[in-house]
Amino acid sequence: MAILLVEDDLEICTMLKDYLKTENFEVTAVHDGREACRRFRESDWDLVLLDLMIPVMGGMDVLQFIRKESVVPVIIISARDTETDKTLGLGLGADDYITKPFSVTEVLARIKANIRRATQYGIPAAAEDEILKAGEIVMDLSDYTVTKAGMKIDLTAKEFDILKLLMKNPKKVYTKEQIYSLVWNDAYFGDENAVNVHISRLRNKLEDDARKPEYIMTVWGIGYKLGGAG
Repeated sequence: MAILLVEDDLEICTMLKDYLKTENFEVTAVHDGREACRRFRESDWDLVLLDLMIPVMGGMDVLQFIRKESVVPVIIISARDTETDKTLGLGLGADDYITKPFSVTEVLARIKANIRRATQYGIPAAAEDEILKAGEIVMDLSDYTVTKAGMKIDLTAKEFDILKLLMKNPKKVYTKEQIYSLVWNDAYFGDENAVNVHISRLRNKLEDDARKPEYIMTVWGIGYKLGGAG
């Protein structure tokens, strides 16, 4: 698995690179945003580890560049730990957000989880040959595509999994805790931010008017369910 590590702190960079190599990852490290964009475009990557406070071109700009090109998993690693920073990073398309200081074992666990989800997302599921429909939205589980009124919609792995969860169970209302546990495959510690941001991104991609959703419906005080099935 090839990882692009974007980090200007040489000590952190060396620590992560050496540790991940012992876990059989191929790690390429770059130290500024412009170089990150250049290297990202030149090769295929399984995951990107991205610091936000990097020179020449900021991490948020790099993230936007990556998302215009690819749905590869991106994990932000940053000392900026405010809810605003996390919301912005996730809103721009990051899959995960780790704050400094961190443990390398935590980073490894998050890397493996995100690559596992992305791999499952990219491989046709032989056991799931269903085509799920809700209004104008069609989800084909055989090739992991989503269309609306015949137009392809590009979703990240987590966005796809959230939509799949709702479309496979159109009458069920899911709490944020249930969505997090099922999609992130991790224990829920009360951090609603990740779920909220991904729901918002899904609405922006699926809805005619994200402020008046017809597909990703809020059930106040409980969670979310699928609309548009009729």
